[in-house]
Amino acid sequence: MAERVTLREVGLRDGIQMAASFLATDRKREWAFRLRDAGLREIELTSFVPAKVVPQFADAAELARIVPELDGVVASALVPNLKGAENALAAGIRHLNFVLSISEAHSLANVRRTTDEAIAEFHRIAALKDTPAGRDMVLGVGLATSFGCTLQGAVDPERVFEVARIVASAGADELIVADTVGYGNPAQVHRILPPIIDIAAGRRVICHFHDTRGLGLANVAAALETGVRAFDSSLAGLGGCPFAPGATGNINTEDTAFMLESMGFSTGIDIGALLELRRDVESWLGDERYSGAIARAGLPKTYQPVE
Repeated sequence: MAERVTLREVGLRDGIQMAASFLATDRKREWAFRLRDAGLREIELTSFVPAKVVPQFADAAELARIVPELDGVVASALVPNLKGAENALAAGIRHLNFVLSISEAHSLANVRRTTDEAIAEFHRIAALKDTPAGRDMVLGVGLATSFGCTLQGAVDPERVFEVARIVASAGADELIVADTVGYGNPAQVHRILPPIIDIAAGRRVICHFHDTRGLGLANVAAALETGVRAFDSSLAGLGGCPFAPGATGNINTEDTAFMLESMGFSTGIDIGALLELRRDVESWLGDERYSGAIARAGLPKTYQPVE
């Protein structure tokens, strides 16, 4: 059996958070079900942020109603604070992703609090595990701007490790190492990931790469060499951070799946079905920024998915 690599699809959250128009809830539902049918087994479905901040997610609780129907899929949601976590749990989402920024400048711009204040908020969210509402909660922590920051510039890796140790000891079930603004390169990946894996001490480590400067898949390959086997990706390369100037899309799910399968890893993903979904998503969203070599060139005639 080939070694499995998991792609967690974040298009419905990160991918459309900056879309120019609101995507109808029925379209989002269809998107989620077709991802499942294409073999995606982890989907970040939505974000429980105030609608006045990101109107795209005004329907978060309504969309969460499909979770029981997404059989075989781990559906997660991003939560920016304790209130968001409480709302997500009340809506039936059990897998929560809390993001905090290593960069002080990005943290202040993104959530209007310092990194230490964000860590304190994480402690409050983690405490929900001791309540009836959060007893079966799985809590991932995104370490945003781990490779650099558009606003601040360089980010000290020792600060990344320090924050990772704090959240790991305070209840994080997963560590998500995020190149939020596309500053990372393979050499950085090789420096930062091994200590994070050690700090995780058996917890899953996920990488969240953006392809802002064309290094997204190179960073995936480097992370694979360190032992990481889970990555966030977005259909059509949609996405970006509204508080990081120039931070264009996530790594493209179709291209990432193709690279992994070509390398002999199994993803379980039907790339052809993803390409069909992509065409419909482009028609739903209209004039957004899309990327992807496989969508442009097609799959090679010699392509065979890995079992």
